[in-house]
Amino acid sequence: MASPLINGRTAALSLQLSQAHNELRRRLARVRSGLGRRQTGDDSLITHCLAFCTSLTIHHQGEEEGLFAALVHERPDLAPTVAKLVADHGFISAILARVRELTEQSAGEGGADQEAIGRELDGLAAIMESHFGYEERALAAALDAGVSDEDGWTQPVLRFRMP
Repeated sequence: MASPLINGRTAALSLQLSQAHNELRRRLARVRSGLGRRQTGDDSLITHCLAFCTSLTIHHQGEEEGLFAALVHERPDLAPTVAKLVADHGFISAILARVRELTEQSAGEGGADQEAIGRELDGLAAIMESHFGYEERALAAALDAGVSDEDGWTQPVLRFRMP
């Protein structure tokens, strides 16, 4: 039986996951609202966009290497769900690569089409919303239920590292 401390820790993970997703939503909304406001020589769009792309990449790497690995270890029945989430990360990563490319082009001569960046960000927002909602629904119950072994999770499960 898991200790109350471990159960509290895993319930806190569910809340932390939701809070992390809300922060990423907020950051994306800020980047999207900055499109079209860019003035000559203004690098804030580039900075915010690249920072957002890095934040989302780090978040997904942390999930895959920490949270997802720990969940599958404790709950092998979640392996298909985790595999779907990892596949989603791959799709999102491809969009992020395109956003980075367009954003970097916008810093060069002629710049990238702001509308093209906007379309990529709109698509990203839609996929992120679907992905985050599914992830929260699919994993919250497992996180809130606690772990099944007596030792609990001894390693951090929300690890983040630079890409």
